[in-house]
Amino acid sequence: MRKPTHIERLYLDFDGFFASVAQQVRPELRGRPVGIVPFSGGKASCVIACSKEAKALGLSNVMPVGEAKRACPDLVLVPQQPHLYRRAHNALIAEIESIVPIDAIKSIDELTCKVDPEQRQRPEDLARSIKRTIGENIGRHITCSIGFAANRQLAKMACKMDKPDGVTIWHPEDMPGPLLTVPLKDIPGVGTNMAKRLARSRIFTTKDLYETAPKQMRKIWRNVTGERLWYALHGYDVQAPESRRGMFGHGRVLPPECRSIEGARDICRVLLTKAARRLRREGYYCSGVWLWLDHGEGGWSGKRTLPTVHDDQALLSEFQVLWEQAAAQLSRRTKIYRIGVTLFDLSPSNSRQLDFLLADDSERQRWEAINSAIDLLNYKWGKTVASVGFWPREYIENIGGKISYTRIPSAEDFW
Repeated sequence: MRKPTHIERLYLDFDGFFASVAQQVRPELRGRPVGIVPFSGGKASCVIACSKEAKALGLSNVMPVGEAKRACPDLVLVPQQPHLYRRAHNALIAEIESIVPIDAIKSIDELTCKVDPEQRQRPEDLARSIKRTIGENIGRHITCSIGFAANRQLAKMACKMDKPDGVTIWHPEDMPGPLLTVPLKDIPGVGTNMAKRLARSRIFTTKDLYETAPKQMRKIWRNVTGERLWYALHGYDVQAPESRRGMFGHGRVLPPECRSIEGARDICRVLLTKAARRLRREGYYCSGVWLWLDHGEGGWSGKRTLPTVHDDQALLSEFQVLWEQAAAQLSRRTKIYRIGVTLFDLSPSNSRQLDFLLADDSERQRWEAINSAIDLLNYKWGKTVASVGFWPREYIENIGGKISYTRIPSAEDFW
């Protein structure tokens, strides 16, 4: 495995991205502590993201609203706008790529780049160029922190060292000194449970971890991830294995108006339809659907297997069976707080296997043709003008367009 002798990677993390985008487009929010909440109207229960000003006052992401308001009475609550974040992300990516090629987009607010030989000599100039371009062409209220190192893992850790709006450079010849100052819990891949497992092996600090043998780390992690982390921490050019699509799904915290069994069902049908649209757009079929929900007395989940399909009629039919099973176990007064659907057991469209015992291919082809026509209509008008079955018009704001750490929604997700 190759061990670089120069800086080769850049990792960029936008500061308080959701709140910064809101401050950029709404001047009245600039310089004020801002908390992003899930819904417009109703009573929000959680701040899902906060601005740099709010973090400076001790607030953090995923914080109860009541707790956040007690800590910061001047906190301004702003409903999330995923479509706006997607547009800002695309604009920022275009500006950054005009300066340095992007190697991988890790999330809506994080990316990594390979630094070419000319730029390695003056990484601070590259960082200034990126920040200046963003400020001049997008706006000065969206800032970023940048880390440079020999590999992606070290660059990501360096990026977190001087937030917000900082630049941290870890030259290979200076390592491992700067690395050893990082708390163990701040190393990507060392969560709460892993920290407990490391403690049982008498590993309490980053220095302890750095001095652990690679085979021992593999044993602690119980897979090759631990050994791969050892090589990353020691400055080797470690390439993460290419991930494969395993499922399509959507989840949602329900607004108070939709927490009845009937309201939750309507929203869940939309989530399933949105997941099915993504399944078709990306060229997959599925053979399983999973429904889950959280309510005041606990949770419920159920799965159904089905032929290799991707049309709405087949999936909604199985969903109806699952929902009836769930409703039979709940009282009419049950409040449902979170719901989700997942399509699993995927098959690429060019390798679909039919179940000849069912002999339903002609029926499936008819429904797939209907879905193709519906998808074409919706694409033409840029919104949902046709659907299989009921399509609610209320309380579906941003549904299917949720921003996650692993997926950036497309424009179609908001239709």
